[in-house]
Amino acid sequence: MSDGSANTTDLRVQLSRFRKGDRAALNELILLAGNRLQTLTQRMLRDYPGVRRWSQTDDVLQSALIRLCRALEQIKPESVRDFYALATTQIRRELIDLARHFAGPECGAAHHESVVGEKEHDIRDKSNLTHEPSALADWGEFHVQVTSLPEEQREVFGLIFYQGMTQDEAADVLGVGLRTVQRRWQAALLSLHRLRSGERPGT
Repeated sequence: MSDGSANTTDLRVQLSRFRKGDRAALNELILLAGNRLQTLTQRMLRDYPGVRRWSQTDDVLQSALIRLCRALEQIKPESVRDFYALATTQIRRELIDLARHFAGPECGAAHHESVVGEKEHDIRDKSNLTHEPSALADWGEFHVQVTSLPEEQREVFGLIFYQGMTQDEAADVLGVGLRTVQRRWQAALLSLHRLRSGERPGT
C-alpha cells in the first residue's frame, strides 16, 4: 500500500476533527504530511553526502512542518484535496529553499565534492531532462518549474510526485477518472521536459 492510500482515510477523519477545533488533529495532519516530505528529502540528497553533513533530513523536516503548521493556523482545508494542495505547496517551497541554500556559491557544500571521485561539472553533465534531476542545483530549478505548470497538471503532479500517490489514488482524491489523471500526468511530464530543454510549454 502506498503512502497516499494509507493517509487518505485518516486524513478525512483528522480534517473533520480539525475543522471542529480539535487542536490534537493539527498534530496528526502535520505528521501525515511529514512522512512524505522525509522520503522526498532523502531522495533529493541521496547523492550528496557533503550536504547531509550540514542538514540532516530531520532538520529539513522540522522546518517544513513549522511552515505547514503556520499555514494551517490560517487556513482550514475543506477537503482532502485542499489539504494535499496546501501541504504540497509547503513541501515544494521547503525543497526549493533547501536546494538554493546548498547549491549557492557561498554555501559550505559548494566547496566540497558532492559525489566522491566526481567534480561538480561532471555531475551537471549527468542531469537529464526527465522529471527527476540529478544535480542539486537542478533540483531547485525543477521545483520552481513545477509551479509554472497549468493548474490541472500541477495538481496531478503534486499528488503523484510530492505525495507519493498512485494514479488511481490521485483520481479518487480529485474526483475524476483514471484516464484524466493519466492524461494530465503525461502532459505535466512533457511540459517539464520542455521547460528543462528551454522551451515554452505548448510550443
